[in-house]
Amino acid sequence: MMVKVIIASFLDLGMSSDMVHTRYSFSKVVPKGYEEAIKYVTEELKREGFGVLTTIDVRETLKKKIGVDFKPYTILGACNPHHAYEALQKETELALMLPCNVIVYVNDKGETVVAAIDPLASMQAVENPELGETAMEVQGKLRRVIDNL
Repeated sequence: MMVKVIIASFLDLGMSSDMVHTRYSFSKVVPKGYEEAIKYVTEELKREGFGVLTTIDVRETLKKKIGVDFKPYTILGACNPHHAYEALQKETELALMLPCNVIVYVNDKGETVVAAIDPLASMQAVENPELGETAMEVQGKLRRVIDNL
């Protein structure tokens, strides 16, 4: 049932043709440099009511911890407090799946990619039907963030 909801929600949202949707995310190649894209996606997240709680520079972390080189890659832990509170009221341990991760990285073609988790896909593991509406609202907000880049 939830799979049908995911497909229907993307059809309803009118996802742009340059956005890619997988079973667990949606992404887009953006016409910006890596650092600029991080700043821009952070601004777009704020417009949709999200704050960035964590910023993880994966390349720096991997270099420091295990001495390997990796492409530019940042994980932004985004949280919409209103929706997080609402969801936690319905499922106390849902915080194990928060915040919503948004990633910015440079692909093998040298293009900057921004991707976000699909909250509906995450909620399938929880199996609490009360979370469906909240997940759809958050999905719409994250999709708009990516689409506006």
